[in-house]
Amino acid sequence: MLKVPRRDSLKPSINAVHQQNPIEAMTQQAIFTNFEHKHGSMLWGNQPILLQHRLHQSPLFSRETLASLIETYPREHYNIFSMGAKTNDTWYWRQGDFKGLSGEEVISAISNGRLWLNLRKANVVDRRYGDMLDGMFEELAGRIPGFSSLRHECGILISSPGAQVYYHVDLGGQMLFQIMGRKRLLFYPAAEPFITGESLERTAISTLAVDVPYADWYDEYAKVYEFEPGQMVHWPLFAPHRVENHDSLNVSLTVEFSTSSMRRAQIINLANGALRARFGWTPRSRAVTGPSFWAKAGMWAALRKTSWLKKTRAANAKIEFQLDRTVPGRILDVTAA
Repeated sequence: MLKVPRRDSLKPSINAVHQQNPIEAMTQQAIFTNFEHKHGSMLWGNQPILLQHRLHQSPLFSRETLASLIETYPREHYNIFSMGAKTNDTWYWRQGDFKGLSGEEVISAISNGRLWLNLRKANVVDRRYGDMLDGMFEELAGRIPGFSSLRHECGILISSPGAQVYYHVDLGGQMLFQIMGRKRLLFYPAAEPFITGESLERTAISTLAVDVPYADWYDEYAKVYEFEPGQMVHWPLFAPHRVENHDSLNVSLTVEFSTSSMRRAQIINLANGALRARFGWTPRSRAVTGPSFWAKAGMWAALRKTSWLKKTRAANAKIEFQLDRTVPGRILDVTAA
């Protein structure tokens, strides 16, 4: 775990630290190594911020530990996708399974394919990652004035050399920590035409974050980072982005969090999305206060309990392939029942 010590705790002696196991020893160090006042007081949430971190040094992210984690990971908390080879291969994004393979076989398949494994809710599945995450947010609360997270969770992304994530948007606060490999990140303005209210609403309802229109000329306005182990990036809410892996296996930690203002924005995305998809109504407001907001919040609270939303999202969760154990990286189509 990587928990930040309280300010009033005593600093252990050098000998005491050496007697600890590697994870416990890292608890005596901050996760972020170059977090400055300007990052927390002026830039956080307003601009993409690139920082340095220590997580890539943690035994929690060794290949052996990740392979062991994969072997016991609950099926409901992971997704593995196959994707196209080019940026404009829009919607070539198929979901699969790796049932029966060892953790090392899964990592080997990813190393040799065009795959993207997302181990969601790692902080819930394994308490070690939960302790790490709690320490991270304790540290952030001490660095960012007024920062308070209503909830936070983390996932582990393992992806192939040359793999990509299409132009998409995330609906919660986000941080990405690079652990292994190199990739290119492109962030776009969180404003029209790069992202629209309708795209946010459709994403909220479908949970398909790549269902966002993209044009090549958007890249002229992107902020680009060459991302390496030991680097972390945080970007503004609703800023679209895409990812291009370089020629190496990639491991990243993704962190999602929610504040009270983010929660209100998400309620509007869900409620407006339901008005469009369920009732054919075009919303005219994205206000997060006042009578309109509370009416939509009430409508959504009632609608989320119906079978309509479950059926809508289930249609996007079809398993289309299985990893081939005999040829690492090859996928086998699953025959529809």
